[in-house]
Amino acid sequence: MAAADVQQPPTQEPAPALPDYLTNPDAALGDKDAKWRYGRAPDYSKTRKVFADTKQMTHEAGSLPDLVQNLVKNWEVEASFKSNISDWRTIDQEKYSFAINGSEPEGAEAMLKVGTYNAIIAPNEYYSPEYSDFASSHKTFKRMMPTFAWEVLEVYSGPPTVAFRWRHWGEMKNDYVGFNNKGEKVTAKAHGGQIDIQGVTVANVNDKVQLQSVRTWFDPMDMFRQIAPNGVVKKEEKPKDMSPADAIDEAQAGLKTFEEQELPDRTIQTAKEVEQTIADIDKKEADEASRQEDLPADHPAVLMASNSEGGAGGCPFMPGGSRSEQ
Repeated sequence: MAAADVQQPPTQEPAPALPDYLTNPDAALGDKDAKWRYGRAPDYSKTRKVFADTKQMTHEAGSLPDLVQNLVKNWEVEASFKSNISDWRTIDQEKYSFAINGSEPEGAEAMLKVGTYNAIIAPNEYYSPEYSDFASSHKTFKRMMPTFAWEVLEVYSGPPTVAFRWRHWGEMKNDYVGFNNKGEKVTAKAHGGQIDIQGVTVANVNDKVQLQSVRTWFDPMDMFRQIAPNGVVKKEEKPKDMSPADAIDEAQAGLKTFEEQELPDRTIQTAKEVEQTIADIDKKEADEASRQEDLPADHPAVLMASNSEGGAGGCPFMPGGSRSEQ
């Protein structure tokens, strides 16, 4: 009797590996080729420690809440610190939009321009995006709360429509200084207590689990009620002829903050600014060369500024620069 043919089960393709921004909350921070807003990736180590020490939920690795939590954390890093939308790996760049509390949806460009805080907070008696720029918004909130952790509390539905409830919390260690809807500078004294806000987000994702539409609902006034629980704040006119960021620097002179919360040096330039700087230098050198040609033939030579060893006019703080003895 012939042996019966034994059918082998069909070979199954291995499941594709999950993107790292779903499995690692710090995946985006390792993108070395990305263009970072301040020339380098930020340091989130202290915020991550506060998250681990004070979170309410512990999600199993690889579970839906864990994956959603990692996705949003990487998105926040990209939205806050990657200055080229083409470097944002957590979004569907052709379809991405966000809206807060039923507002008109906007694209990534809007958030890139004004910053995450200004994009989600409506004008009110404590704060207004209309009188705050990207730099001042980060100084207002990140200096007040040196760490501002975020976690997923519950996930109600899975892809492609992901609905979840979240929590954002920190400790008010320094004074709140911001600008309200009247353009006034508002100061609230630090109380050292916790600020804890919660909300709900519904997000559509594509087959790569990249964000397409993000719709969030929360009460931003809940945060300000916790910042000034007794309603006691100081309001005064904003200093004239001073940017919002500089006005905050003046109000918080001497305040020491973690590197994560402090904006890096303003000397870091964009590619366009670098091109302009080079053009200005070339023009200056051309003008100086032209003046040399206009001098009489018997005029003593005029030394150009140089960084060479012993060169006149070299910068005393650069290698090779000269410095006269005191």
